[in-house]
Amino acid sequence: MTDENAREQAEDHYYAALDLVLEGEQERALAEYEKSLTVDPTFTEAMHGMAKTLQDMNRLDDAIAVANRIVELDPDDVLAHTSLSVCYQKKGMIPEAEAEGNKARVLGWKQQLKKKDSY
Repeated sequence: MTDENAREQAEDHYYAALDLVLEGEQERALAEYEKSLTVDPTFTEAMHGMAKTLQDMNRLDDAIAVANRIVELDPDDVLAHTSLSVCYQKKGMIPEAEAEGNKARVLGWKQQLKKKDSY
């Protein structure tokens, strides 16, 4: 399977998962996210969806593991750090939540500055 075909198949599973989330079918959505990541283990959009679904299901440790995987792949991913902050806060891990929130803010500012510099 070519990289392009793999990404297309991963996206199909990702969009199916999004539909299932909207229908309130979180467990089935997680299965689709898993299929997406089996096809393309680097597809961070699917990881974001999975982390949010796990967070909504109060499976915070699992959500943290997924968000950490995103950070491994893309350390500058603002949403991954934000997700970690939310999960840590929900677990009562306030220092960790604040640290991740600060990382997200700084990364967001850096991205804004890059955009301003490109004008």
